[in-house]
Amino acid sequence: MMNGKHLSGEKPGSSKIRLAEQITGGPSGKPIQIMTHQILGYPDFDTNYEMIRLFQESGARFVELQLPFSEPIADGPVFLHANQASLASGTTTKQCLEFAERVVTDFPGLSFLFMTYYNVVIQYGIEDFVKACAAIGIQGLIVPDAYPEESQEFMEACRQNGVEPILIVTPYTSSERLAYLSAATGGFLYCAARKGVTGTKTSFGRETEAFITRVRSIARTPVAVGFGIQSDQDVRFLEGKCDIAIIGTQLLTVLEQEGLSGVKRFLKTIIPA
Repeated sequence: MMNGKHLSGEKPGSSKIRLAEQITGGPSGKPIQIMTHQILGYPDFDTNYEMIRLFQESGARFVELQLPFSEPIADGPVFLHANQASLASGTTTKQCLEFAERVVTDFPGLSFLFMTYYNVVIQYGIEDFVKACAAIGIQGLIVPDAYPEESQEFMEACRQNGVEPILIVTPYTSSERLAYLSAATGGFLYCAARKGVTGTKTSFGRETEAFITRVRSIARTPVAVGFGIQSDQDVRFLEGKCDIAIIGTQLLTVLEQEGLSGVKRFLKTIIPA
């Protein structure tokens, strides 16, 4: 699949518009935007495709496609199992890139980002990986263990190829480091709402609000919040405080328990009309 106009450098759809320019929700007074998540190859690529179809139909704006890795250090047990099961079924980076090219073309109402771990990028070849992402229209890269001061080649490849490197902060990030990461990130700043791994429920309240307020006072980009968003109440709490709510583990949990029809119902409750 990876041939033709995409690999010649002509990116499909909204990839010609920088990621930050597509973010119009949250504190701007418009409804908060939603970023959803898929672990590629789990349970299979056909289900990934149908999930993405539901995301577009339901009004999600951004989709985080996770390339599986055997030791996903930022992920909780639900995602850990999915990563390992996907790899056990034979999922490869090449397959993920080919699938991404397909969905970028088929779902022009969505903007796609990759999430993975640095070892996957290094094994593929840092510059080759970023160039491949740019060629198929991937908007940004979330690589939690590619710390910017230690991954200059990756950061430079992103800048040279127009792919946004999305950096992550937590409530424990010092204001000094927050300023550094805010200056280095592209597209938006990813705020993990609490310390720890994905999947555990976050108690959204005064501490979360204070954290987001501190981030917004320093951030030079839009702000996205993830980790532990499980209900429409969580999204409503974040409205007016940040630009994007990121929903991942709960989508996979609903899929495993209730199937695609359950995901469709859940998306109707979680995404603002």
